[in-house]
Amino acid sequence: MADTQNYSNHTRWYPLFHFVVVPLLALNFLSHLVRLFLAPPESGRKILAFWVLLSITLILLALAARLMALKAQDRTIRLEERLRYREVLSPELAKRASDLPVGQIIALRFASDEELSGLVERTLNGEFAKTKDIKQAIKNWRGDYLRV
Repeated sequence: MADTQNYSNHTRWYPLFHFVVVPLLALNFLSHLVRLFLAPPESGRKILAFWVLLSITLILLALAARLMALKAQDRTIRLEERLRYREVLSPELAKRASDLPVGQIIALRFASDEELSGLVERTLNGEFAKTKDIKQAIKNWRGDYLRV
């Protein structure tokens, strides 16, 4: 485990995806696009257009895979937090907190058990306009070191 996690450093980068796959796919797309536009009309532009289309498809495939992984993690976090609410909050507050939008539940996961109740109440009262506001209100940060 690296440094202690807090609001300013909690963003997770998955190096293989963010720093290898995405740049290589972008370079591949740009390379094929440049070839398509620089090729003389009689040089088989249809084949070059196919490679540009395939490059776009690969980018979309990588993006879809990333988004599906994040959605699966969000569902898991929602379940974990609902179970945590049952242990930490009063039954009524746990029920109300379980009905929060997923984004707010995900933001509240960083709150320590001691401050969770107060932050849930404030969230339910509409004090936070964005999930970022919830995260910034957390005093005792509870790190999530497993998110990709």
